[in-house]
This record gives sequence, C-alpha cells and structure tokens, in this order.
Amino acid sequence: MTEPANPAAASGRRVAAFFDLDKTIIAKSSTLAFSRPFFQEGLINRRAVLKSAYAQFVFMLAGADADQMDRMRAHITSLCTGWDIDQVNAIVEETLHDIVDPLVYKEATQLITDHQDQGHEIVVLSASGQEVVAPIAKLLGADHWSGTRMVVSEGRYTGEVDFYCSAENKAVAARELADKYDYDLGECYAYSDSVTDMPLLEAVGHPTVVNPDRGLRKEAVQRGWPSLAFEHPVSLRARIPTPSRAAVTAAGVGLSAVAAAGATWWGVRAWRRRR
Repeated sequence: MTEPANPAAASGRRVAAFFDLDKTIIAKSSTLAFSRPFFQEGLINRRAVLKSAYAQFVFMLAGADADQMDRMRAHITSLCTGWDIDQVNAIVEETLHDIVDPLVYKEATQLITDHQDQGHEIVVLSASGQEVVAPIAKLLGADHWSGTRMVVSEGRYTGEVDFYCSAENKAVAARELADKYDYDLGECYAYSDSVTDMPLLEAVGHPTVVNPDRGLRKEAVQRGWPSLAFEHPVSLRARIPTPSRAAVTAAGVGLSAVAAAGATWWGVRAWRRRR
C-alpha cells in the first residue's frame, strides 16, 4: 500500500486518526445491513432476520456493555462455524457497494478528507469481522484497519475467535499499529460513538465522540471531550466503481453480517430488560 506523505508530529513521529465504523462512519450497523442477502441465500432463517431487523430498530438507542459484548462474541462463534472463507470474502466483495453505499455519513467523509489534507493517516477499527472491515476501509481510502478475526482451518471457520476487536482490544490494536507505523499516540485522534471504546479514546491525545451513546456522552461531558453529530448519509458511487450486475446477482453471505444479525440481538434483549 502506498503511504501518503505525513508531516511529523511535535515528537518527530507520525499522526493517525482512528475511526470506529458503526454510527461513526456508517449510519447503521455495517454487519446488520447484510442480513437480507443472507436470508435470500438460505444461510440464515426468517427468525434470525426478524431478530436482525428489531436489533437494527433499537441500534440507535442501546449501547452494549462489556458483558453484552461477551455474549455477542459467543453467539458469533455459533453462527459461522464451518463457513467457507472464500465464499464469505467473495460475497462481501460482490454486495458491498449496493449495501454500504447509501450508509456512509457525509460528515465522516469530510472529516476523513480533512485529516488526509493534514497528512494524517486514516485507520478504521471495528468489532465487525475483518472480512467486512477491510473492504469498507479500502473504499474510504483508509491506510490501515483492524477488525475481529476468526480462526480458519482448511479454508473454513472453526468457530473460534482469534482476536475480538472491541473494548480494550481496540486500544491494543491501536497501540500495535502505532508501534508498527511509528505513530505518536499523544498526537493522534480517535472517533467513536460507544462507551465500550473508552480504552481507545483514552489511548490518544485527541479523543472525540460522534453520535455518542448515553454512557459515552456522560464521559465526554465529564472529561471535556469534543462531541460531533453526524446526520447525513450520502452515496459514494461517484467515488467508488460499481460492480457488474452479474456480480451483484451472485451475492450470498458475509461472516460479520450474519454474525451480527444474531449477535446484536443479545444486546437488544439486555436493553429491553433494563427498560
């Protein structure tokens, strides 16, 4: 990957802007958005689709705490065991444009451009699967990215999680990338909507909350962190090549989307109990 010129920070090291994905760059869950093609291809049943739809309905209201995230991770492993990784990657690539194109916040694309104009590198970090995170990050012009990684054996998912890119692990991923690419975290930026990303926001010198959930809004006020409201999803088709109709027709399922279709349901149920 060609790396852009990046002015040195005060320390003489590089600067990055770390972005969460869902509700920060994408207007809804990047993985739940794929539930319809999963159903159409027979990889999830109608009950899973209904769970996904209801989960998406409350997605803007409920943030998942650490215990809920652990339950989500457990559910992910039960959904994707045995899936063929080549099929997953092909389907995500073929359906990505139609599904994600209308969901990207205009304000996020402008913020990314502003950072790039300053010579900052763009990094996307998400609890969604690497299979979804990587192509979205590429479409956005990000330099690097990290998502949840599943264990693969003989070309299929074993049902085990190699790295769950959430909560403290997002900060771990940021620190690993900082070591690899010589970022000065004290000069870096981070953007997120969820209180579960507090470790990431605390790891950088310039944290900002975007469409924050209740817990993160409270933390931001107490700490004096800037808060942004992103409200306008836009199409990226002018910037992104569109796949052929034949490719779109061949679409099937993607790992993280199907995983989240059930996984987020756990957070929804917890939210309903709290109500």
